[in-house]
Amino acid sequence: MALMSYAAAAAAGLASAMRADQQVVALGEDLGRGGIFGQYRGLREEFGAERVIDTPISEATIVGASVGMALTGLKPVVEMRVMDFALCAMDEIVNQAAKNRFMFGGQGRVPAVIRMPIGIWSASAAQHSQSLESWFTHIPGLVVVTPASAQDNYSLLRAALDCGDPVVYLEHKELWGLEGEVDERRQAAFGLAQVVRSGQDLTIVTWSKAVHWSLAAAELLAAKGIDAEVIDLRTLWPWDRHAVFESAAKTGRVLVVHEAVQVAGFGAEIVATLAEEGGARLARLGGQRIPVGYSPGLEAQARLSPEAIAAKAESLLR
Repeated sequence: MALMSYAAAAAAGLASAMRADQQVVALGEDLGRGGIFGQYRGLREEFGAERVIDTPISEATIVGASVGMALTGLKPVVEMRVMDFALCAMDEIVNQAAKNRFMFGGQGRVPAVIRMPIGIWSASAAQHSQSLESWFTHIPGLVVVTPASAQDNYSLLRAALDCGDPVVYLEHKELWGLEGEVDERRQAAFGLAQVVRSGQDLTIVTWSKAVHWSLAAAELLAAKGIDAEVIDLRTLWPWDRHAVFESAAKTGRVLVVHEAVQVAGFGAEIVATLAEEGGARLARLGGQRIPVGYSPGLEAQARLSPEAIAAKAESLLR
Protein backbone atom coordinates (compact mmCIF):
# COMPACT_ATOMS: atom_id res chain seq x y z
CA MET A 1 0.00 0.00 0.00
CA ALA A 2 1.22 3.48 -0.87
CA LEU A 3 -0.28 6.90 -0.17
CA MET A 4 -0.97 8.59 -3.51
CA SER A 5 -2.96 11.49 -4.86
CA TYR A 6 -5.77 10.81 -7.34
CA ALA A 7 -3.53 12.24 -10.12
CA ALA A 8 -0.45 10.26 -9.08
CA ALA A 9 -2.49 7.06 -8.90
CA ALA A 10 -3.60 7.52 -12.51
CA ALA A 11 -0.01 8.18 -13.60
CA ALA A 12 1.17 5.09 -11.72
CA GLY A 13 -1.57 2.93 -13.23
CA LEU A 14 -0.75 4.09 -16.74
CA ALA A 15 2.98 3.63 -16.19
CA SER A 16 2.40 0.08 -14.98
CA ALA A 17 0.32 -0.70 -18.07
CA MET A 18 2.91 0.83 -20.39
CA ARG A 19 5.69 -1.25 -18.84
CA ALA A 20 3.64 -4.41 -19.25
CA ASP A 21 2.45 -3.76 -22.81
CA GLN A 22 4.42 -1.94 -25.51
CA GLN A 23 1.18 -1.31 -27.41
CA VAL A 24 -0.08 1.17 -24.80
CA VAL A 25 0.53 4.78 -25.86
CA ALA A 26 -0.77 8.14 -24.68
CA LEU A 27 -1.60 11.16 -26.81
CA GLY A 28 -2.99 14.63 -26.24
CA GLU A 29 -2.07 18.20 -25.44
CA ASP A 30 0.63 18.98 -22.85
CA LEU A 31 1.44 15.37 -22.00
CA GLY A 32 5.16 16.06 -22.33
CA ARG A 33 5.03 18.34 -19.30
CA GLY A 34 2.98 15.87 -17.29
CA GLY A 35 -0.54 16.96 -18.21
CA ILE A 36 -2.30 20.01 -16.80
CA PHE A 37 -3.22 18.12 -13.60
CA GLY A 38 -0.03 16.06 -13.26
CA GLN A 39 -1.80 12.88 -14.33
CA TYR A 40 1.04 12.03 -16.78
CA ARG A 41 3.93 13.20 -14.61
CA GLY A 42 7.15 11.27 -15.28
CA LEU A 43 5.83 9.27 -18.23
CA ARG A 44 7.63 11.17 -21.02
CA GLU A 45 10.93 10.75 -19.17
CA GLU A 46 10.43 6.98 -18.86
CA PHE A 47 8.76 6.09 -22.16
CA GLY A 48 9.87 8.80 -24.56
CA ALA A 49 8.09 11.02 -27.07
CA GLU A 50 7.07 8.12 -29.33
CA ARG A 51 4.79 6.68 -26.65
CA VAL A 52 3.80 9.85 -24.76
CA ILE A 53 2.80 12.01 -27.69
CA ASP A 54 2.14 15.75 -27.65
CA THR A 55 -0.47 16.68 -30.26
CA PRO A 56 -1.80 19.82 -31.95
CA ILE A 57 -4.76 21.59 -30.36
CA SER A 58 -7.40 19.65 -32.28
CA GLU A 59 -9.60 17.24 -30.36
CA ALA A 60 -11.12 15.78 -33.53
CA THR A 61 -7.61 15.00 -34.78
CA ILE A 62 -6.54 13.49 -31.45
CA VAL A 63 -9.49 11.10 -31.20
CA GLY A 64 -9.49 10.36 -34.93
CA ALA A 65 -5.82 9.41 -34.77
CA SER A 66 -6.47 7.24 -31.72
CA VAL A 67 -9.22 5.31 -33.54
CA GLY A 68 -6.77 4.56 -36.34
CA MET A 69 -4.10 3.57 -33.82
CA ALA A 70 -6.51 1.22 -32.05
CA LEU A 71 -7.62 -0.43 -35.29
CA THR A 72 -3.98 -1.20 -36.13
CA GLY A 73 -3.27 -2.86 -32.79
CA LEU A 74 -2.25 -0.08 -30.40
CA LYS A 75 -4.00 0.73 -27.11
CA PRO A 76 -4.23 4.52 -27.02
CA VAL A 77 -4.96 6.58 -23.92
CA VAL A 78 -6.51 9.79 -25.20
CA GLU A 79 -6.34 13.02 -23.19
CA MET A 80 -9.14 15.57 -23.73
CA ARG A 81 -7.92 17.86 -20.87
CA VAL A 82 -11.53 18.51 -19.77
CA MET A 83 -14.80 16.92 -20.87
CA ASP A 84 -16.00 20.19 -22.37
CA PHE A 85 -13.31 19.99 -25.08
CA ALA A 86 -14.38 16.48 -26.08
CA LEU A 87 -17.44 18.05 -27.73
CA CYS A 88 -15.13 18.96 -30.63
CA ALA A 89 -14.57 15.22 -31.20
CA MET A 90 -18.10 13.85 -30.82
CA ASP A 91 -18.27 12.38 -34.33
CA GLU A 92 -15.06 10.43 -33.79
CA ILE A 93 -16.24 9.16 -30.39
CA VAL A 94 -19.89 8.43 -31.19
CA ASN A 95 -19.81 7.42 -34.86
CA GLN A 96 -16.34 5.94 -35.21
CA ALA A 97 -14.98 4.54 -31.93
CA ALA A 98 -18.31 3.37 -30.49
CA LYS A 99 -19.73 1.77 -33.62
CA ASN A 100 -16.74 0.25 -35.41
CA ARG A 101 -16.94 -3.21 -33.87
CA PHE A 102 -20.65 -3.48 -34.69
CA MET A 103 -20.59 -2.02 -38.20
CA PHE A 104 -17.70 -4.18 -39.39
CA GLY A 105 -18.83 -7.46 -37.86
CA GLY A 106 -16.15 -7.57 -35.19
CA GLN A 107 -13.28 -7.36 -37.68
CA GLY A 108 -11.96 -4.30 -35.86
CA ARG A 109 -12.01 -3.15 -32.24
CA VAL A 110 -11.20 0.22 -30.72
CA PRO A 111 -9.53 -0.37 -27.33
CA ALA A 112 -9.11 3.36 -26.63
CA VAL A 113 -9.39 4.97 -23.19
CA ILE A 114 -10.68 8.52 -23.65
CA ARG A 115 -10.03 10.61 -20.55
CA MET A 116 -12.50 13.49 -20.10
CA PRO A 117 -12.33 15.15 -16.67
CA ILE A 118 -15.82 16.14 -15.54
CA GLY A 119 -17.38 18.48 -13.00
CA ILE A 120 -17.30 22.06 -11.86
CA TRP A 121 -13.75 23.45 -11.92
CA SER A 122 -13.55 26.45 -9.59
CA ALA A 123 -13.51 29.83 -11.35
CA SER A 124 -13.52 28.21 -14.78
CA ALA A 125 -17.07 29.15 -15.84
CA ALA A 126 -19.58 27.54 -18.18
CA GLN A 127 -17.28 26.06 -20.84
CA HIS A 128 -14.95 24.24 -18.40
CA SER A 129 -17.35 22.93 -15.75
CA GLN A 130 -19.71 20.43 -17.36
CA SER A 131 -20.68 16.89 -16.38
CA LEU A 132 -22.06 15.23 -19.51
CA GLU A 133 -21.79 11.59 -18.53
CA SER A 134 -25.40 10.89 -19.51
CA TRP A 135 -24.54 11.73 -23.15
CA PHE A 136 -22.11 8.83 -23.28
CA THR A 137 -24.16 6.28 -21.32
CA HIS A 138 -26.74 6.79 -24.08
CA ILE A 139 -24.35 5.57 -26.80
CA PRO A 140 -24.20 1.82 -27.55
CA GLY A 141 -20.63 0.57 -27.70
CA LEU A 142 -19.16 2.85 -25.02
CA VAL A 143 -18.14 1.90 -21.49
CA VAL A 144 -18.44 4.78 -18.99
CA VAL A 145 -16.22 4.89 -15.88
CA THR A 146 -16.30 7.40 -12.97
CA PRO A 147 -13.54 6.86 -10.36
CA ALA A 148 -14.03 8.68 -7.05
CA SER A 149 -10.89 7.60 -5.15
CA ALA A 150 -7.16 7.28 -5.72
CA GLN A 151 -7.47 3.47 -5.53
CA ASP A 152 -10.17 3.41 -8.18
CA ASN A 153 -8.28 5.82 -10.39
CA TYR A 154 -5.45 3.28 -10.40
CA SER A 155 -7.45 0.06 -10.63
CA LEU A 156 -10.22 1.24 -12.97
CA LEU A 157 -7.70 2.78 -15.37
CA ARG A 158 -5.91 -0.57 -15.55
CA ALA A 159 -9.27 -2.28 -16.15
CA ALA A 160 -10.12 0.25 -18.87
CA LEU A 161 -6.86 -0.54 -20.69
CA ASP A 162 -7.71 -4.25 -20.58
CA CYS A 163 -11.30 -3.77 -21.75
CA GLY A 164 -10.83 -4.06 -25.51
CA ASP A 165 -13.61 -1.58 -26.29
CA PRO A 166 -13.73 2.23 -26.16
CA VAL A 167 -13.94 3.54 -22.59
CA VAL A 168 -15.07 7.05 -21.70
CA TYR A 169 -13.03 7.60 -18.54
CA LEU A 170 -14.38 10.42 -16.39
CA GLU A 171 -12.07 11.70 -13.68
CA HIS A 172 -13.16 14.76 -11.71
CA LYS A 173 -11.43 18.10 -12.23
CA GLU A 174 -11.34 18.82 -8.51
CA LEU A 175 -10.26 15.42 -7.19
CA TRP A 176 -6.67 15.44 -8.50
CA GLY A 177 -5.17 16.32 -5.11
CA LEU A 178 -7.32 13.85 -3.14
CA GLU A 179 -5.04 11.37 -1.36
CA GLY A 180 -5.66 7.77 -0.42
CA GLU A 181 -3.95 4.45 0.01
CA VAL A 182 -3.41 2.54 -3.23
CA ASP A 183 -2.77 -1.19 -3.49
CA GLU A 184 -1.30 -1.75 -6.94
CA ARG A 185 -2.26 -5.43 -6.75
CA ARG A 186 -5.96 -4.69 -6.34
CA GLN A 187 -7.99 -5.27 -9.49
CA ALA A 188 -11.30 -3.68 -10.43
CA ALA A 189 -14.16 -4.88 -12.62
CA PHE A 190 -16.76 -2.85 -14.47
CA GLY A 191 -20.34 -3.00 -13.22
CA LEU A 192 -19.43 -3.54 -9.56
CA ALA A 193 -20.49 -0.78 -7.18
CA GLN A 194 -19.01 -0.24 -3.74
CA VAL A 195 -20.97 0.35 -0.55
CA VAL A 196 -18.82 3.09 0.98
CA ARG A 197 -21.09 3.52 4.00
CA SER A 198 -23.60 0.99 5.31
CA GLY A 199 -26.99 2.13 6.60
CA GLN A 200 -30.55 1.01 7.26
CA ASP A 201 -32.86 4.01 6.76
CA LEU A 202 -32.24 5.13 3.18
CA THR A 203 -29.88 4.61 0.26
CA ILE A 204 -27.89 7.32 -1.53
CA VAL A 205 -26.65 6.21 -4.96
CA THR A 206 -23.96 8.42 -6.47
CA TRP A 207 -20.62 8.63 -8.28
CA SER A 208 -17.51 10.77 -8.79
CA LYS A 209 -17.05 13.78 -6.50
CA ALA A 210 -20.66 13.54 -5.33
CA VAL A 211 -19.60 10.41 -3.40
CA HIS A 212 -17.66 12.66 -1.02
CA TRP A 213 -20.52 15.14 -0.66
CA SER A 214 -22.89 12.24 0.00
CA LEU A 215 -20.65 10.81 2.71
CA ALA A 216 -20.55 14.23 4.37
CA ALA A 217 -24.35 14.42 4.05
CA ALA A 218 -24.65 10.99 5.68
CA GLU A 219 -22.76 12.33 8.70
CA LEU A 220 -25.18 15.28 8.92
CA LEU A 221 -28.08 12.82 8.78
CA ALA A 222 -26.46 10.59 11.42
CA ALA A 223 -26.43 13.54 13.81
CA LYS A 224 -30.23 13.50 13.49
CA GLY A 225 -30.51 9.76 14.03
CA ILE A 226 -30.88 8.87 10.33
CA ASP A 227 -28.72 5.99 9.11
CA ALA A 228 -27.89 6.44 5.40
CA GLU A 229 -26.22 3.91 3.14
CA VAL A 230 -24.00 5.38 0.41
CA ILE A 231 -23.25 3.48 -2.81
CA ASP A 232 -20.51 4.57 -5.22
CA LEU A 233 -21.48 3.14 -8.61
CA ARG A 234 -17.89 3.49 -9.93
CA THR A 235 -19.02 2.69 -13.48
CA LEU A 236 -22.17 4.05 -15.11
CA TRP A 237 -22.21 1.66 -18.03
CA PRO A 238 -22.45 -1.04 -17.01
CA TRP A 239 -24.00 -0.04 -13.68
CA ASP A 240 -24.53 -2.37 -10.75
CA ARG A 241 -28.29 -2.95 -10.68
CA HIS A 242 -27.94 -5.81 -8.20
CA ALA A 243 -26.22 -3.69 -5.54
CA VAL A 244 -28.75 -0.86 -5.94
CA PHE A 245 -31.79 -3.17 -5.90
CA GLU A 246 -30.46 -5.03 -2.86
CA SER A 247 -29.93 -1.81 -0.93
CA ALA A 248 -33.32 -0.44 -2.02
CA ALA A 249 -35.02 -3.58 -0.75
CA LYS A 250 -33.27 -3.16 2.61
CA THR A 251 -33.91 0.57 3.18
CA GLY A 252 -37.08 1.17 1.14
CA ARG A 253 -35.90 4.66 0.14
CA VAL A 254 -33.44 5.69 -2.57
CA LEU A 255 -31.97 9.09 -3.40
CA VAL A 256 -29.79 9.33 -6.52
CA VAL A 257 -27.29 12.21 -6.39
CA HIS A 258 -25.14 13.59 -9.22
CA GLU A 259 -23.37 16.84 -10.03
CA ALA A 260 -24.61 16.80 -13.63
CA VAL A 261 -27.72 18.78 -14.53
CA GLN A 262 -30.70 16.91 -13.07
CA VAL A 263 -32.81 17.19 -16.25
CA ALA A 264 -32.23 13.97 -18.25
CA GLY A 265 -29.24 13.06 -16.07
CA PHE A 266 -28.21 9.43 -15.57
CA GLY A 267 -29.98 9.52 -12.22
CA ALA A 268 -33.26 9.45 -14.14
CA GLU A 269 -32.28 6.09 -15.66
CA ILE A 270 -31.60 4.64 -12.23
CA VAL A 271 -34.83 6.01 -10.75
CA ALA A 272 -36.86 4.76 -13.73
CA THR A 273 -35.34 1.29 -13.45
CA LEU A 274 -36.13 1.17 -9.74
CA ALA A 275 -39.66 2.43 -10.38
CA GLU A 276 -40.27 -0.45 -12.78
CA GLU A 277 -39.32 -2.85 -9.97
CA GLY A 278 -41.51 -0.98 -7.45
CA GLY A 279 -41.40 -1.02 -3.68
CA ALA A 280 -39.10 1.91 -2.79
CA ARG A 281 -39.68 5.62 -2.31
CA LEU A 282 -37.52 7.40 -4.88
CA ALA A 283 -35.99 10.83 -5.42
CA ARG A 284 -33.11 12.38 -7.31
CA LEU A 285 -30.97 15.46 -6.85
CA GLY A 286 -28.76 17.02 -9.48
CA GLY A 287 -27.46 20.33 -10.70
CA GLN A 288 -29.72 23.09 -11.91
CA ARG A 289 -30.25 23.51 -15.66
CA ILE A 290 -28.08 26.64 -15.78
CA PRO A 291 -24.61 27.41 -17.13
CA VAL A 292 -21.94 27.47 -14.42
CA GLY A 293 -21.10 31.09 -13.63
CA TYR A 294 -17.59 32.51 -13.33
CA SER A 295 -18.15 34.60 -10.19
CA PRO A 296 -18.03 32.68 -6.89
CA GLY A 297 -21.62 33.60 -6.09
CA LEU A 298 -22.99 32.33 -9.38
CA GLU A 299 -20.76 29.25 -9.31
CA ALA A 300 -22.06 28.38 -5.85
CA GLN A 301 -25.61 28.32 -7.20
CA ALA A 302 -24.64 25.48 -9.56
CA ARG A 303 -22.90 23.33 -6.94
CA LEU A 304 -24.40 20.60 -4.80
CA SER A 305 -23.61 20.52 -1.08
CA PRO A 306 -23.80 17.99 1.74
CA GLU A 307 -26.53 20.16 3.31
CA ALA A 308 -28.69 20.02 0.16
CA ILE A 309 -28.22 16.25 -0.11
CA ALA A 310 -29.11 15.76 3.54
CA ALA A 311 -32.24 17.92 3.21
CA LYS A 312 -33.39 15.95 0.15
CA ALA A 313 -32.73 12.67 1.94
CA GLU A 314 -34.80 13.80 4.94
CA SER A 315 -37.72 14.52 2.63
CA LEU A 316 -37.87 10.80 1.77
CA LEU A 317 -38.45 9.98 5.44
CA ARG A 318 -41.44 12.25 5.91
